[in-house]
Amino acid sequence: MKKTEDSAFQEAMDGVAPLKEGERKAVPRPRAQPTAGQLRRRRDAVAKSSEENDRNQLTLGEIERVNPFDVLAWKKDGVQPRVFRRLAQGKYPIEATLDLHQRTLKEARDDVFRFISSSSRNGFRSVVIAHGRGDRGDDPAKLKSYVAHWLVQLTDVIGYHSAPRRNGGTGATFVLIRKSPSKKEENRERHGLK
Repeated sequence: MKKTEDSAFQEAMDGVAPLKEGERKAVPRPRAQPTAGQLRRRRDAVAKSSEENDRNQLTLGEIERVNPFDVLAWKKDGVQPRVFRRLAQGKYPIEATLDLHQRTLKEARDDVFRFISSSSRNGFRSVVIAHGRGDRGDDPAKLKSYVAHWLVQLTDVIGYHSAPRRNGGTGATFVLIRKSPSKKEENRERHGLK
């Protein structure tokens, strides 16, 4: 006589008792080996990350420190006073924000570099970096001081100013980014300078 699937199953399960609630244990499943495509994508991501880090020339060495409540202000030559004043007053729309709270100095360095590079690529002109004042820690205004120093090192940054009180005050900095060539061309056309 031929066994049916049900009877074969019943025979195999003969003598097996269900586990009690506290006896259940997760059995680790063997990890599947990554496919060739996954390995290639991992290699590409690591290469891109190390390429970005190679371009990141922002210093981690000793720098001049600022006071936690100091107002940060800097602009490159050629930035019009009216433009800089509007930045300081928060009159430009904020197109992106970077929050550095709870970041290590090295993480913040990488974040600032990537954030400004990405903002520039996307054509953003006005962004904000929230770094905090650093008035409660053992090393006052450490991150704030480094952010001020790094922004001067970045060629895409043409000015920065501490935010007005409503936008974070001296714990945040508005950053003005250089216009992309296409935005410069748009301005020329709009003002009839072409």
